[in-house]
Amino acid sequence: MKQWPLVALALLFALAWPLLVQDVFYQRVGALVLLAAISASAWNLLGGYAGQVSVGHAVYFGAGAYASLVVYTKLGWPPIAGAPLGVLVSLAIAAVIGTPTFRLRGHYFSMATIAAAELFRILAGNWPLLGAAVGLMGPPVPRSLWDLSFVSPVPYHYLFLAVLIVLLALTWAIRRSRMGYYLAAIRGGDRAARSLGVPVLRYKLYALFLSAAFTAIAGSLYAVMVGFADPDSALGILVSVKMLIVTALGGAGTLFGPLVGAVILIPLEETMNALLGGSGTGITFIAYGAIILLVARFQPGGIAALWASLTTPRPKRAAATEAPRAP
Repeated sequence: MKQWPLVALALLFALAWPLLVQDVFYQRVGALVLLAAISASAWNLLGGYAGQVSVGHAVYFGAGAYASLVVYTKLGWPPIAGAPLGVLVSLAIAAVIGTPTFRLRGHYFSMATIAAAELFRILAGNWPLLGAAVGLMGPPVPRSLWDLSFVSPVPYHYLFLAVLIVLLALTWAIRRSRMGYYLAAIRGGDRAARSLGVPVLRYKLYALFLSAAFTAIAGSLYAVMVGFADPDSALGILVSVKMLIVTALGGAGTLFGPLVGAVILIPLEETMNALLGGSGTGITFIAYGAIILLVARFQPGGIAALWASLTTPRPKRAAATEAPRAP
Protein backbone atom coordinates (compact mmCIF):
# COMPACT_ATOMS: atom_id res chain seq x y z
CA MET A 1 0.00 0.00 0.00
CA LYS A 2 2.93 2.34 0.58
CA GLN A 3 3.72 2.18 -3.15
CA TRP A 4 0.38 3.54 -4.35
CA PRO A 5 1.36 7.24 -4.01
CA LEU A 6 4.40 6.53 -6.21
CA VAL A 7 2.20 4.63 -8.66
CA ALA A 8 -0.24 7.53 -8.87
CA LEU A 9 2.63 9.98 -9.38
CA ALA A 10 4.12 7.80 -12.13
CA LEU A 11 0.72 7.56 -13.85
CA LEU A 12 0.29 11.33 -13.78
CA PHE A 13 3.78 11.77 -15.19
CA ALA A 14 3.05 9.29 -17.99
CA LEU A 15 -0.19 11.09 -18.83
CA ALA A 16 1.53 14.46 -18.87
CA TRP A 17 4.72 13.44 -20.69
CA PRO A 18 3.56 14.28 -24.26
CA LEU A 19 2.42 17.69 -22.97
CA LEU A 20 5.63 18.39 -21.08
CA VAL A 21 7.90 17.83 -24.08
CA GLN A 22 7.31 19.37 -27.49
CA ASP A 23 10.15 17.63 -29.31
CA VAL A 24 8.84 14.79 -31.49
CA PHE A 25 11.93 12.69 -30.69
CA TYR A 26 11.20 12.69 -26.96
CA GLN A 27 7.51 12.03 -27.55
CA ARG A 28 8.45 9.03 -29.68
CA VAL A 29 10.84 7.80 -27.00
CA GLY A 30 8.00 7.99 -24.47
CA ALA A 31 5.78 5.83 -26.70
CA LEU A 32 8.59 3.32 -27.25
CA VAL A 33 9.18 3.11 -23.48
CA LEU A 34 5.54 2.13 -22.97
CA LEU A 35 5.67 -0.39 -25.83
CA ALA A 36 8.81 -1.98 -24.39
CA ALA A 37 7.15 -2.07 -20.97
CA ILE A 38 4.17 -3.94 -22.47
CA SER A 39 6.33 -6.63 -24.08
CA ALA A 40 8.59 -6.92 -21.01
CA SER A 41 5.61 -7.15 -18.65
CA ALA A 42 4.18 -9.90 -20.86
CA TRP A 43 7.51 -11.75 -20.72
CA ASN A 44 7.55 -11.23 -16.96
CA LEU A 45 4.42 -13.37 -16.56
CA LEU A 46 6.43 -16.39 -17.68
CA GLY A 47 10.06 -15.54 -17.01
CA GLY A 48 9.59 -13.54 -13.82
CA TYR A 49 6.67 -15.09 -11.95
CA ALA A 50 6.98 -18.67 -13.23
CA GLY A 51 10.78 -18.63 -13.45
CA GLN A 52 10.83 -20.01 -17.03
CA VAL A 53 13.49 -17.91 -18.79
CA SER A 54 12.43 -17.79 -22.42
CA VAL A 55 14.79 -16.30 -25.00
CA GLY A 56 12.40 -16.98 -27.87
CA HIS A 57 9.54 -14.61 -27.19
CA ALA A 58 10.25 -12.86 -30.47
CA VAL A 59 8.16 -15.55 -32.14
CA TYR A 60 5.01 -14.28 -30.38
CA PHE A 61 5.95 -10.65 -30.99
CA GLY A 62 6.47 -11.43 -34.67
CA ALA A 63 3.17 -13.31 -34.85
CA GLY A 64 1.33 -10.18 -33.78
CA ALA A 65 3.31 -7.89 -36.06
CA TYR A 66 2.96 -10.05 -39.16
CA ALA A 67 -0.71 -10.80 -38.53
CA SER A 68 -1.53 -7.09 -38.49
CA LEU A 69 0.27 -6.45 -41.76
CA VAL A 70 -1.04 -9.60 -43.49
CA VAL A 71 -4.68 -8.59 -42.97
CA TYR A 72 -3.84 -5.22 -44.50
CA THR A 73 -1.89 -6.47 -47.51
CA LYS A 74 -4.17 -9.43 -48.31
CA LEU A 75 -7.60 -8.24 -47.16
CA GLY A 76 -7.26 -4.46 -47.07
CA TRP A 77 -8.37 -4.30 -43.44
CA PRO A 78 -6.93 -1.87 -40.91
CA PRO A 79 -3.75 -3.37 -39.42
CA ILE A 80 -5.11 -3.29 -35.87
CA ALA A 81 -7.79 -5.76 -37.01
CA GLY A 82 -5.05 -8.36 -37.23
CA ALA A 83 -4.33 -8.19 -33.49
CA PRO A 84 -6.89 -10.93 -32.59
CA LEU A 85 -5.45 -13.11 -35.35
CA GLY A 86 -1.97 -12.52 -33.99
CA VAL A 87 -3.13 -13.58 -30.52
CA LEU A 88 -4.66 -16.78 -31.89
CA VAL A 89 -1.53 -17.61 -33.88
CA SER A 90 0.67 -16.94 -30.86
CA LEU A 91 -1.47 -19.23 -28.70
CA ALA A 92 -1.20 -21.99 -31.30
CA ILE A 93 2.59 -21.57 -31.44
CA ALA A 94 2.77 -21.52 -27.64
CA ALA A 95 0.84 -24.80 -27.47
CA VAL A 96 3.21 -26.41 -29.98
CA ILE A 97 6.38 -25.07 -28.32
CA GLY A 98 5.36 -25.18 -24.67
CA THR A 99 4.38 -28.82 -24.24
CA PRO A 100 7.76 -30.30 -25.24
CA THR A 101 10.04 -27.51 -24.02
CA PHE A 102 8.57 -27.37 -20.51
CA ARG A 103 9.95 -30.85 -19.96
CA LEU A 104 13.38 -29.21 -20.03
CA ARG A 105 14.87 -27.21 -17.17
CA GLY A 106 17.22 -24.29 -16.72
CA HIS A 107 19.40 -23.26 -19.64
CA TYR A 108 18.20 -26.25 -21.68
CA PHE A 109 14.73 -24.69 -21.76
CA SER A 110 16.22 -21.32 -22.76
CA MET A 111 18.22 -22.87 -25.59
CA ALA A 112 15.14 -24.70 -26.85
CA THR A 113 13.17 -21.44 -27.03
CA ILE A 114 16.01 -19.80 -28.98
CA ALA A 115 15.98 -22.67 -31.48
CA ALA A 116 12.21 -22.46 -31.91
CA ALA A 117 12.31 -18.68 -32.48
CA GLU A 118 15.12 -19.00 -35.01
CA LEU A 119 13.16 -21.68 -36.85
CA PHE A 120 10.18 -19.35 -37.23
CA ARG A 121 12.47 -16.46 -38.27
CA ILE A 122 13.93 -18.57 -41.08
CA LEU A 123 10.43 -19.67 -42.07
CA ALA A 124 9.23 -16.08 -42.26
CA GLY A 125 12.28 -15.11 -44.30
CA ASN A 126 11.34 -17.67 -46.98
CA TRP A 127 7.54 -17.43 -46.98
CA PRO A 128 6.08 -15.22 -49.73
CA LEU A 129 2.87 -14.68 -47.74
CA LEU A 130 4.96 -12.81 -45.15
CA GLY A 131 7.01 -10.93 -47.71
CA ALA A 132 10.00 -13.28 -47.34
CA ALA A 133 13.23 -11.42 -46.52
CA VAL A 134 11.79 -8.07 -47.65
CA GLY A 135 8.97 -8.04 -45.11
CA LEU A 136 5.59 -6.32 -45.20
CA MET A 137 4.56 -2.67 -45.24
CA GLY A 138 1.54 -1.01 -43.67
CA PRO A 139 -0.66 1.72 -45.16
CA PRO A 140 1.52 4.42 -46.78
CA VAL A 141 -1.14 7.04 -46.01
CA PRO A 142 -4.02 6.84 -43.51
CA ARG A 143 -7.27 5.75 -45.18
CA SER A 144 -9.41 6.17 -42.08
CA LEU A 145 -9.09 6.63 -38.34
CA TRP A 146 -9.06 2.82 -37.91
CA ASP A 147 -5.69 2.60 -39.64
CA LEU A 148 -4.23 4.31 -36.55
CA SER A 149 -1.64 5.93 -38.81
CA PHE A 150 -0.67 9.16 -37.07
CA VAL A 151 2.10 11.62 -37.80
CA SER A 152 2.50 12.47 -34.14
CA PRO A 153 3.62 9.85 -31.58
CA VAL A 154 1.18 11.27 -29.00
CA PRO A 155 -1.85 9.09 -29.94
CA TYR A 156 0.37 5.99 -29.80
CA HIS A 157 1.60 7.08 -26.38
CA TYR A 158 -1.89 7.06 -24.90
CA LEU A 159 -2.89 3.87 -26.72
CA PHE A 160 0.16 2.03 -25.37
CA LEU A 161 -0.42 3.46 -21.91
CA ALA A 162 -3.98 2.12 -21.85
CA VAL A 163 -2.82 -1.37 -22.87
CA LEU A 164 -0.03 -1.28 -20.27
CA ILE A 165 -2.47 -0.33 -17.50
CA VAL A 166 -4.72 -3.27 -18.42
CA LEU A 167 -1.77 -5.66 -18.45
CA LEU A 168 -0.43 -4.42 -15.09
CA ALA A 169 -3.90 -4.66 -13.54
CA LEU A 170 -4.22 -8.24 -14.79
CA THR A 171 -0.75 -9.09 -13.46
CA TRP A 172 -1.63 -7.59 -10.09
CA ALA A 173 -4.81 -9.69 -9.94
CA ILE A 174 -2.89 -12.84 -10.90
CA ARG A 175 -0.34 -12.22 -8.15
CA ARG A 176 -3.10 -12.18 -5.55
CA SER A 177 -4.87 -15.26 -6.93
CA ARG A 178 -4.26 -18.97 -6.57
CA MET A 179 -2.43 -18.91 -9.89
CA GLY A 180 0.04 -16.40 -8.49
CA TYR A 181 0.86 -18.66 -5.55
CA TYR A 182 1.19 -21.64 -7.88
CA LEU A 183 3.58 -19.75 -10.15
CA ALA A 184 5.65 -18.70 -7.15
CA ALA A 185 5.90 -22.35 -6.11
CA ILE A 186 6.93 -23.35 -9.63
CA ARG A 187 9.60 -20.67 -9.65
CA GLY A 188 10.98 -22.17 -6.45
CA GLY A 189 11.33 -25.59 -8.08
CA ASP A 190 9.23 -28.09 -9.99
CA ARG A 191 9.69 -30.92 -7.52
CA ALA A 192 8.80 -28.79 -4.53
CA ALA A 193 5.73 -27.47 -6.35
CA ARG A 194 4.56 -30.97 -7.24
CA SER A 195 5.00 -32.05 -3.63
CA LEU A 196 2.55 -29.29 -2.70
CA GLY A 197 0.00 -30.57 -5.20
CA VAL A 198 0.60 -27.92 -7.88
CA PRO A 199 -0.19 -29.08 -11.46
CA VAL A 200 3.12 -27.76 -12.75
CA LEU A 201 2.80 -28.31 -16.50
CA ARG A 202 -0.73 -26.93 -16.63
CA TYR A 203 0.15 -23.67 -14.89
CA LYS A 204 3.33 -23.26 -16.89
CA LEU A 205 1.15 -23.43 -19.99
CA TYR A 206 -1.33 -20.95 -18.50
CA ALA A 207 1.51 -18.50 -17.87
CA LEU A 208 2.89 -19.09 -21.37
CA PHE A 209 -0.49 -18.52 -23.02
CA LEU A 210 -1.04 -15.23 -21.19
CA SER A 211 2.51 -14.13 -21.89
CA ALA A 212 2.32 -15.07 -25.57
CA ALA A 213 -1.05 -13.33 -26.05
CA PHE A 214 0.11 -9.99 -24.65
CA THR A 215 3.44 -10.24 -26.45
CA ALA A 216 1.51 -10.68 -29.70
CA ILE A 217 -0.55 -7.59 -28.83
CA ALA A 218 2.72 -5.69 -28.34
CA GLY A 219 3.87 -6.91 -31.76
CA SER A 220 0.62 -5.72 -33.35
CA LEU A 221 0.99 -2.30 -31.74
CA TYR A 222 4.57 -2.14 -32.99
CA ALA A 223 3.44 -2.90 -36.56
CA VAL A 224 0.69 -0.30 -36.34
CA MET A 225 3.12 2.39 -35.18
CA VAL A 226 6.13 1.56 -37.35
CA GLY A 227 4.15 0.30 -40.35
CA PHE A 228 6.75 -2.31 -41.26
CA ALA A 229 7.92 -5.77 -40.22
CA ASP A 230 10.66 -8.05 -41.50
CA PRO A 231 12.31 -11.18 -40.06
CA ASP A 232 14.98 -9.22 -38.18
CA SER A 233 12.86 -6.41 -36.73
CA ALA A 234 9.95 -8.65 -35.67
CA LEU A 235 11.53 -12.07 -35.13
CA GLY A 236 15.21 -11.36 -34.47
CA ILE A 237 16.86 -12.60 -31.31
CA LEU A 238 17.46 -8.99 -30.25
CA VAL A 239 13.69 -8.64 -29.75
CA SER A 240 13.71 -11.48 -27.22
CA VAL A 241 16.90 -10.31 -25.54
CA LYS A 242 15.48 -6.82 -25.08
CA MET A 243 12.43 -8.18 -23.25
CA LEU A 244 14.65 -10.23 -20.97
CA ILE A 245 17.09 -7.42 -20.19
CA VAL A 246 14.41 -4.79 -19.62
CA THR A 247 12.74 -7.11 -17.10
CA ALA A 248 15.97 -8.19 -15.42
CA LEU A 249 17.19 -4.60 -15.14
CA GLY A 250 14.01 -3.41 -13.47
CA GLY A 251 13.36 -6.55 -11.46
CA ALA A 252 11.97 -9.86 -12.70
CA GLY A 253 8.96 -11.14 -10.79
CA THR A 254 7.89 -7.64 -9.71
CA LEU A 255 4.91 -5.68 -10.95
CA PHE A 256 6.66 -2.47 -12.00
CA GLY A 257 10.14 -3.86 -12.66
CA PRO A 258 9.65 -4.09 -16.46
CA LEU A 259 8.42 -0.49 -16.58
CA VAL A 260 11.42 0.74 -14.60
CA GLY A 261 13.78 -1.19 -16.87
CA ALA A 262 12.12 0.25 -19.97
CA VAL A 263 12.39 3.80 -18.61
CA ILE A 264 16.15 3.31 -18.24
CA LEU A 265 17.07 1.16 -21.24
CA ILE A 266 14.93 2.50 -24.10
CA PRO A 267 16.02 6.18 -23.86
CA LEU A 268 19.62 4.96 -23.68
CA GLU A 269 19.18 2.82 -26.78
CA GLU A 270 17.35 5.50 -28.76
CA THR A 271 19.93 8.13 -27.84
CA MET A 272 22.78 5.89 -28.99
CA ASN A 273 20.99 5.15 -32.26
CA ALA A 274 20.35 8.86 -32.82
CA LEU A 275 23.96 9.80 -32.14
CA LEU A 276 25.23 7.03 -34.43
CA GLY A 277 22.80 7.82 -37.23
CA GLY A 278 20.58 4.82 -36.66
CA SER A 279 23.43 2.34 -37.06
CA GLY A 280 24.01 1.51 -33.41
CA THR A 281 23.02 -2.16 -33.54
CA GLY A 282 26.50 -3.36 -32.60
CA ILE A 283 26.74 -0.84 -29.79
CA THR A 284 23.30 -1.97 -28.61
CA PHE A 285 24.52 -5.56 -28.29
CA ILE A 286 27.55 -4.37 -26.30
CA ALA A 287 25.31 -2.33 -23.99
CA TYR A 288 22.97 -5.28 -23.48
CA GLY A 289 25.87 -7.57 -22.66
CA ALA A 290 27.29 -5.06 -20.18
CA ILE A 291 23.91 -4.71 -18.47
CA ILE A 292 23.58 -8.49 -18.16
CA LEU A 293 27.03 -8.72 -16.55
CA LEU A 294 26.42 -5.84 -14.14
CA VAL A 295 22.99 -7.04 -13.05
CA ALA A 296 24.13 -10.65 -12.62
CA ARG A 297 27.22 -9.61 -10.68
CA PHE A 298 26.01 -6.81 -8.42
CA GLN A 299 22.20 -6.86 -8.26
CA PRO A 300 20.53 -10.06 -9.54
CA GLY A 301 17.18 -8.83 -8.28
CA GLY A 302 17.36 -5.70 -10.43
CA ILE A 303 16.52 -2.16 -9.44
CA ALA A 304 13.41 -3.35 -7.58
CA ALA A 305 15.57 -5.35 -5.16
CA LEU A 306 17.94 -2.38 -4.77
CA TRP A 307 15.01 -0.07 -4.02
CA ALA A 308 13.61 -2.53 -1.48
CA SER A 309 16.95 -2.79 0.29
CA LEU A 310 17.23 1.01 0.48
CA THR A 311 13.67 1.67 1.65
CA THR A 312 13.17 -1.25 4.04
CA PRO A 313 14.03 -0.11 7.57
CA ARG A 314 16.82 -2.11 9.09
CA PRO A 315 16.17 -3.62 12.52
CA LYS A 316 17.82 -1.62 15.24
CA ARG A 317 20.27 -3.30 17.47
CA ALA A 318 18.80 -4.18 20.82
CA ALA A 319 20.05 -1.85 23.49
CA ALA A 320 21.68 -3.36 26.50
CA THR A 321 19.01 -3.48 29.14
CA GLU A 322 20.61 -5.73 31.67
CA ALA A 323 21.64 -4.06 34.92
CA PRO A 324 25.32 -4.28 35.79
CA ARG A 325 26.08 -7.19 38.01
CA ALA A 326 27.18 -6.52 41.53
CA PRO A 327 30.81 -7.34 42.19
